[in-house]
Amino acid sequence: MSETVSLSVPAEASGTRADRYISDNIALTRSAVQSLMEKGLVLADGKPAAKNLKLRGGESLTVEIPEPEPMDAVPEDIPLDIVYEDADLLVVNKPKGMVVHPAHGNYTGTLVNALLHHCGNSLSGINGVIRPGIVHRIDKNTSGLLIVAKNDAAHLKLAEQIKVHSFTREYEAVVTGVMKEQSGTVDAPIGRHKTDRKKMCVTTENSRNAVTHYEVLKQYGGYAHLRLRLETGRTHQIRVHMAYIGHPVMGDDVYGKPCKGLEGQCLHARKIGFIHPSTGQYMEFSSELPEYFQAVLRKLEKM
Repeated sequence: MSETVSLSVPAEASGTRADRYISDNIALTRSAVQSLMEKGLVLADGKPAAKNLKLRGGESLTVEIPEPEPMDAVPEDIPLDIVYEDADLLVVNKPKGMVVHPAHGNYTGTLVNALLHHCGNSLSGINGVIRPGIVHRIDKNTSGLLIVAKNDAAHLKLAEQIKVHSFTREYEAVVTGVMKEQSGTVDAPIGRHKTDRKKMCVTTENSRNAVTHYEVLKQYGGYAHLRLRLETGRTHQIRVHMAYIGHPVMGDDVYGKPCKGLEGQCLHARKIGFIHPSTGQYMEFSSELPEYFQAVLRKLEKM
């Protein structure tokens, strides 16, 4: 089933190309928007929008997003670290380096491939065949806990908790630099980067509010071990916010710089808490810091 998204263009967007405006406001690349325009699936005030249309402000845009073509995600017998499981959901401890769902360049070896083998057809279908059961994601090189829904009713209730910020997500990270404060809050909106579509950034243009709370657990010279709590859940939020305040996550080769001997960022989803969709009880789970993270801390202790 296709999805239809409606956008009301504010006056300040006057002069902006429609394809760029749409790309900045929904999860589509600019080329994908142009492809939809060619097919007549983008309307401006009820009429097909031209690829080079410039907005004047005040228009009503309608974007019809066709259902994605099924991806042949196959069940794979990949070991899963399951922290909790019942008829409605699973809490999984994802290892560093594992992609959550299939995408270009990563069709096998993903968490979804492993879940299809473990759960069979018992996964929610709200996100389609590409992301069965996936309520929220963590990055490939971020380790830690995430929740998987086994049915649509559970998925909807869990997703609503994330939407209203009642879902507990606590992380630990090692960041670069000397922290001036022992604790603090980064309240800075996040949107997609204008020129690099794979990156996010702090911006006031076409952005969404984002709030991250942090606490210094220990300072090691030029590095700090932090506990972080997400109030919101934007793409790459912790990584973007830490880089924004001048303390990028150690090893983050997108928003900081790579670290020899460390594949990607030193970031772990340590704790997760939610109201169970069937029982109504609050549940909370935590995981130990993985070996790679502990190895970093041991190395810092010796510096």
